[in-house]
Parts: sequence; C-alpha cells; structure tokens
Amino acid sequence: MVVGEVVDLSGSILLELGKIGLWLQTLGVIILFWLIVQIITLIMNRKKRKAIYSMKEDLVRIEKKLDKLCRKK
Repeated sequence: MVVGEVVDLSGSILLELGKIGLWLQTLGVIILFWLIVQIITLIMNRKKRKAIYSMKEDLVRIEKKLDKLCRKK
C-alpha cells in the first residue's frame, strides 16, 4: 500500500512539474517574440533617426547659405 501511494504521489508531482514546465515554455516564447519585435523597432527607428539627422544637416547648410545671401543684399 505504501508503495502504491508513493507512486501515485510521484506521478502527481511529475504532472504538476510538467504543467509548470509548459507555462515556463510559453513564457519563454512570449519573451522571445517580444525581443524580436523590440529589435525590429530599434532598427527601424535607427533608420528614421539617420534620415532626420541628415535633414537637419541639410537645413543648417541651407540656413547658412540664406544668411550669406541676406547679408549681401
């Protein structure tokens, strides 16, 4: 009888550990998906930031040219 109870107890423990393992696996997949999305947005934002910086440099250059033209007149 004692052996049967120990086997039943260990089976239920293994079942519970399996459920916990599935939850952890699901959580890991969610975290991995979140990281992939964050990396993609970081790359896209970096490209946008580079475009904005190049526009800013162009605007500064154009402003300098306009200032020179205004001074000559």
